[in-house]
Amino acid sequence: MAMTIVEAAPAITGGVDTHLDTHVAAALDSLGGLLGTASFEVTPAGYRALLDWLEGFGELRKVGVEGTGSYGTGLARYLRSRGVEVIEVDRPNRAERRRSGKSDPLDATEAARAALGGRAKGLAKSKDGAVEALRVLLVAKRSARQARVKAITQMRHLGITAPDELRERLHGLTAKALVSEASGMRPGRSVDVVTKATKTSLTSPAHRVQALDEEIAELETMIEHLVAETAPELLERFGIGPDTAASLLVAAGDNPERLRSEAAWAHLCGAAPIPASSGKTSGRHRLDNGGDRQANSALWRIVMVRIAHDPRTTAYFERRVKDGLSKRDAIRHPEALRRPRGVSLPASRLAPRSWAWLSP
Repeated sequence: MAMTIVEAAPAITGGVDTHLDTHVAAALDSLGGLLGTASFEVTPAGYRALLDWLEGFGELRKVGVEGTGSYGTGLARYLRSRGVEVIEVDRPNRAERRRSGKSDPLDATEAARAALGGRAKGLAKSKDGAVEALRVLLVAKRSARQARVKAITQMRHLGITAPDELRERLHGLTAKALVSEASGMRPGRSVDVVTKATKTSLTSPAHRVQALDEEIAELETMIEHLVAETAPELLERFGIGPDTAASLLVAAGDNPERLRSEAAWAHLCGAAPIPASSGKTSGRHRLDNGGDRQANSALWRIVMVRIAHDPRTTAYFERRVKDGLSKRDAIRHPEALRRPRGVSLPASRLAPRSWAWLSP
């Protein structure tokens, strides 16, 4: 009886260098050998063509994609919907770039090798649910806040250089009172040309601030609703408000299961201790300066609120300072974020164990 031998399809790893209008892909075999490179348009049809091209070489195991949070978002979402493992790849290694040069095919090949060799191993955010909606709302809210601050600053400067009568009228007003006063001015009633122009220049940003206040209030309502719907248990933790919770959720993404340990979460938030020893200095550590800075800021706000208002945290902080730690080191000490015994946190919609320290 004859035996039929079926050869398995070769394992393929892909890499993509993403851009605004075109993506450049590279395919590697299981040993890292380059099978080919090609360019594809940034359209749904281009995504399909890119995937078909990669699968034409064999069994596609995973794809390393640069810029999964920007230019590569659409491609990463498409590949994931087709069951392909998408690895988030940072920018190419600088030392390798200096040796080998810079081009899109080279960057795509480097992305594939990073995914194949394990140098890049983090799964990309799925960006397909409520957390992605929170992210875009937070972008709009921060932009509106920045525009509001800029408009009020402009009004302050105009008030300082205004004619004496107008300057005295605006002197010492709070931001809210300044906006209210400026919005009610009537430039047409002024005879002096400078006063008339200054009032006009004040009423314009005042009306802008009032419109921005309405926009911010609407965005805040939408953010609060989404956070309460997505992770209500997070809002129950002491010191965590809607903005802080939203920043943490955005850092975790719509697929928080990609964070497989507390250490991964700490590194993502820039709160992980990393070795900083050399020569005669040993055992020294410092905090990771990388990670998501918005999430890092959210953690800082939580700690500050707890130190000021949570009796247990306040007692711990004061005890550590009395033990000889500086205030900064007491805040950074890992025991400050230790979960009390007997306290559990629902794991639904949250990364395993990564939120354990956010106890009531």
